[in-house]
Amino acid sequence: MDSAEAVHRFHFAFTATFHYLFPQLTMGLALLLFVWKTLALRTKDPRYDAAALFWGRIFGIAFVLGVVTGIPLEFEFGTNWAGFAKATGEVIGQTLAMEGVFAFFLESSFLGLFLHGARRLSPRAHWVVTLLLFLGTWTSGYFIVATNAWMQHPVGFVRDADGVFRLESLGAVLSNPWAVWQYLHTMLGAVVTACFAVAAVGAFYLLNGRHEAPARLFLRTGVLVGLPATVLLAFPTGDVQAQYVLEHHPVGFAAMEGLFETKEGAALVLVGQPDMERLALDNPIEAPNVLSVLSHHRWSAEIRGLKAFPRDEWPTNVPLLYYAYHVMVGLGTMLIAVMALAAWKLRRGRLFASRGLLGVLVLAVPFPYVANTAGWLTTELGRQPWVVHGLLRTSEAHSRNVSAGNATFTLIGFMGVYAVLGALFVLLVGRRIARGPDPVPGGG
Repeated sequence: MDSAEAVHRFHFAFTATFHYLFPQLTMGLALLLFVWKTLALRTKDPRYDAAALFWGRIFGIAFVLGVVTGIPLEFEFGTNWAGFAKATGEVIGQTLAMEGVFAFFLESSFLGLFLHGARRLSPRAHWVVTLLLFLGTWTSGYFIVATNAWMQHPVGFVRDADGVFRLESLGAVLSNPWAVWQYLHTMLGAVVTACFAVAAVGAFYLLNGRHEAPARLFLRTGVLVGLPATVLLAFPTGDVQAQYVLEHHPVGFAAMEGLFETKEGAALVLVGQPDMERLALDNPIEAPNVLSVLSHHRWSAEIRGLKAFPRDEWPTNVPLLYYAYHVMVGLGTMLIAVMALAAWKLRRGRLFASRGLLGVLVLAVPFPYVANTAGWLTTELGRQPWVVHGLLRTSEAHSRNVSAGNATFTLIGFMGVYAVLGALFVLLVGRRIARGPDPVPGGG
């Protein structure tokens, strides 16, 4: 990998990772807002309206920061990845345009109505606005995931002699089976992030003896929605995604699992460190045969190791891919355990007084963000060395006329601006949480 390619890759990775801190919260909150507004419409309980309005304001802050940090990504296709844009623009331009024209404008328009129409619209009309906000947010997510899924598993195209991809079937791109399961996995990850955020704020209020009624509502919602979301994130969506990777990206699968040798009855590595000089794992702790069972549902199924593939088809950073995957799986397991314990305590009527578990929920807020980031690192690193899997190498896709120095200069600029934006987000959300939800008529 030359220096320019390395800088372009890190440039896009940094901006994409920072940007996704905001959409994963808004996509998850969109579902919770719809749940609260539906309960408010059915029960006439004003506490649900107050919860929706409180978190809708936080949604608005995250949405604005998401827009500001997301727009540069669209331009980076041209500035940093001109080869990729030239070769694939006719295909990915369709889904990216649909995301902007249909989904983004729907989401932004109805967010304004949601925030400013709570006291001006009828309860049913405001519920419809919330539904459209939810649909816009989740539709936007699908178009982005469909774009990425096409890079993982390209369908619905023909390729000219000059190497340019021509769109043959938009329907095939949008119904790409890789996209469907990747989308479900991605959105569940966003719901988990939002549920932990909502539960953490409720736990924080209870620990400080403030806003007890809304705090209990936040905790109950976060746990009751968060538990099934964490479980579904692992199975079936995570399991099916792994099956797709094994089938279509077997070399990436081997790297994720740290499997260097082809084995029958392959073990699942729980802990170990890849040694790229010896092509082996140091200090492995393994569960015998479990990887074969999980991947093929057979005790002695054979799984090909990295050595079975040409070296130029290996992911370009096997250790980072391995660690990212294991961080994602490890944190995902931990999040399931925390939500399961909280649900058990809630069922027994002891959650709101369990100060230790409330403290755990507060401290757990960063971990869904880390897990989601590790998941996307796994997805993108596992596709390497291809930008369009099996067809266009990453080394052929970056902008040849933009030097490593130029890209580094703009990267430093982005880092500075994004640091300010991150601090602004923390300040605004922190002030909103410190202020607390609006009082509910009747003192609830």
